[in-house]
Amino acid sequence: MSTNYKILFLDIDGTILTPEDTIQDSTKIAVQLMKEKGLEVFLATGRPLHEISNIGETLAIQSFIGYNGAYAIHNGKDVFRQPMSPDLVTKYLEIANEKGNELILYTNTHNLLSHPEGEMTKQFSAKFHLKKNRAFTTDEKENILGITVVNLKEEDIALYEAFPNVHLSQVNIDGFRHSYDVISDKVNKGFAVSLILKKLDIEKASSIAFGDGLNDKEMLQVVGEGFAMGNAHEMLFSYAKHKTTSVTDSGIYNGLKWLGLITE
Repeated sequence: MSTNYKILFLDIDGTILTPEDTIQDSTKIAVQLMKEKGLEVFLATGRPLHEISNIGETLAIQSFIGYNGAYAIHNGKDVFRQPMSPDLVTKYLEIANEKGNELILYTNTHNLLSHPEGEMTKQFSAKFHLKKNRAFTTDEKENILGITVVNLKEEDIALYEAFPNVHLSQVNIDGFRHSYDVISDKVNKGFAVSLILKKLDIEKASSIAFGDGLNDKEMLQVVGEGFAMGNAHEMLFSYAKHKTTSVTDSGIYNGLKWLGLITE
C-alpha cells in the first residue's frame, strides 16, 4: 500500500500485553521497526499513566493517551488533561454505596479506592499492577480523570448510564467481566486521537490504531486504518476496518505487515 503512514496508536491490555502480562517479541520488533520508519507511536489505554511507565520504557515510548482519553502526553510533555465532572463523581459514589459496587478513581498521580479493603478491588489492583493507591476522600473529586466500576451486576449498568454523555465499557479480560470503565461520549480515546492528529498536523489517512476492547471503538473509527485484535470483544469488529490475529499470535506485527510497513 502506498499511504505514507505517520502515527500509530496502540492499546495495552489485550493488544500489547498478553493474558500472561507479557509482551511478545514480535510486538517489540514491530514497535521498533515503526519508530525506525519515523512513525510517532502512542500507547492509548484506559489505565492511569502513572502506572504504565515500565511498559513505556520496555518499548521506548514516551507518548501516551491515558484514562480512556482524558489525558495525553507527547514526548514527555502534557498535551491536555480533561477531568470528569465532580457532580458525576459524587453521584457515582452514591450509586456504588447503594448497590455494593467498588469504585477505582484515577487522578494523574495516584489511584483512589472507594473500598480499599474490598476483595474485588484488591484483585483488580493486583491484575493491573495498581500500586499508587489510597482511600478516596471528597477533596479529590475535582481531580478525577477516570473511573472503573468493580463488582457490577449487569442489571445495574443502567444506573450508571442514566446521566448525559456517559456509558460503561466492560473490561475485556477474563475474570474481570464484572468491571466496567466509565467512558465519556465526548472525552474518549477517539477524542484524544483526533486532538493529537490535529496538533501534530497529521491526516486521518496516515494514522493507524490497534485495540481489543469496546473502549477502543471511538479510536478505531477516527484513524485511517483501525485494527481489531483477533481476541477483541465480539462487538468491536463492526467498528474496525480490519481484523488481525490475536495478541498471543503477533496481532500488531501481522497487521502492520498487511499494511506493507513490515516486509520480512
